[in-house]
Amino acid sequence: MEQPLPKSWSIHTRPEIIAKYQILERVGSGAYSDVYRARRLSDDLIVALKEVHDYQSAFREIEALQMLRNCPNVVVLHEYFWREDEDAVLVLEFLRTDLSAVIRDAKKKEGGVRVGEVKRWMLQILCGVDACHRNMIVHRDLKPGNLLVSDDGVLKLADFGQARILMESGFDGDNNQQVPVEQNIGYQEYVPPPLVTVPDAQSLPNQGCNNQAEEVANREEYLRQLVELKAKRHAMDEADKETNTNDGYSSCLATGTISDIDDDPLKSSYSYEAEEGGDDRTGALTSCVGTRWFRAPELLYGSIDYGLEVDLWSLGCIFSELLTLEPLFPGVSDIDQLGRIINVLGNLTEEVWPSCSKLPDYRTISFAKIENPVSLEACLPNRSPDEISIVKRLVCYNPANRATTMELLNDKYFNEEPLPLPVSELHVPLTKNDHDEDSPGGWNDYDGMGSDSDFDDFGPFNVKTTSSGFSIQFS
Repeated sequence: MEQPLPKSWSIHTRPEIIAKYQILERVGSGAYSDVYRARRLSDDLIVALKEVHDYQSAFREIEALQMLRNCPNVVVLHEYFWREDEDAVLVLEFLRTDLSAVIRDAKKKEGGVRVGEVKRWMLQILCGVDACHRNMIVHRDLKPGNLLVSDDGVLKLADFGQARILMESGFDGDNNQQVPVEQNIGYQEYVPPPLVTVPDAQSLPNQGCNNQAEEVANREEYLRQLVELKAKRHAMDEADKETNTNDGYSSCLATGTISDIDDDPLKSSYSYEAEEGGDDRTGALTSCVGTRWFRAPELLYGSIDYGLEVDLWSLGCIFSELLTLEPLFPGVSDIDQLGRIINVLGNLTEEVWPSCSKLPDYRTISFAKIENPVSLEACLPNRSPDEISIVKRLVCYNPANRATTMELLNDKYFNEEPLPLPVSELHVPLTKNDHDEDSPGGWNDYDGMGSDSDFDDFGPFNVKTTSSGFSIQFS
């Protein structure tokens, strides 16, 4: 069989791209993507070109951004380029800072982030996540660094490389997904398709996050196309296995937003080991997702049967950080992460989360009984009861008890004094790396690095043999 052409991992060699864009500089780099700042030649618009080297991640990001193109709090996908023998290149709006920079900058100021600002940031985040959840999209990697901010204060969700579309029929569409037929991106066996672009989202009427009529109609048609293309996708997957050309399933992660400058110091706080890219080809999910500090306990216990609620836990951690300017659970390993959560919330039992004992790793890892948990109130000093209440409604063990985005958008907290500031009055740092030279700054603020072992630096533990294998108890 004839060997396929090697993939191009250099955006500078793509004539169809350099004919439309002047590449100015590389601004982000990760294991599975690179991000460049570029100028669109037709109108001098500054954009971000994201070259994604991971097959699944490119699929996920393009599909999610197309479905969410009318939401003002989701990053805009202007167009994309993808041939069968090359990496996908997404043309995104360029936003030069993010919420992590807002938090970092606020640490230098007396008083931190004003309550009116906190409310406006929260509302924008909720609007973006609500749009995702209305479309049954779970982001799975919400964190301050993936919440980009425009110069005029508009916050936008970004980096959908780990996003999944959850189907009500019980299977996960991401494993059987295709971009709609009229936007075929090149999964015809051995036949490179023409380049395709998606309409510039900024030219579309802005219907906001709450106008769902058109989205619902589009989704029905979209799901129909997914079913029709399932067989075609499966055939292409089998061909990839035979030729060993499909390198897109080697990881469940996609890094390299414009928040990922140079080497990613967060890399050790991800879980990398995942069979065939983590997500099971039959539709099962993987716990190998997200950034540790914002990862829900069901993921830390190995769940592969979860839903939108994992995003809600992440929201609670983000909101807490906005209020205190410090991460809520800065674990250095997955075990340490669980230990920090348990020290605050108390031990995980059937009383607080019915059926938690069914989590894959629940009986494998156990902790000594916490007689006096720290409590979330103690983690949020000098904050109002309403602010503490919002965090507690999100950061709770039982996923079914977590407040939805719609419930929070209608919470009285956002309608009481001090009212949310107008977006135009939000303080936006000059740049995401605007920090003192002698300050660690940047992504070191989220450095989850530690030993390669989850057991080092955590304390004594006991390993016991059980009928089903073994268990580990930490004291």
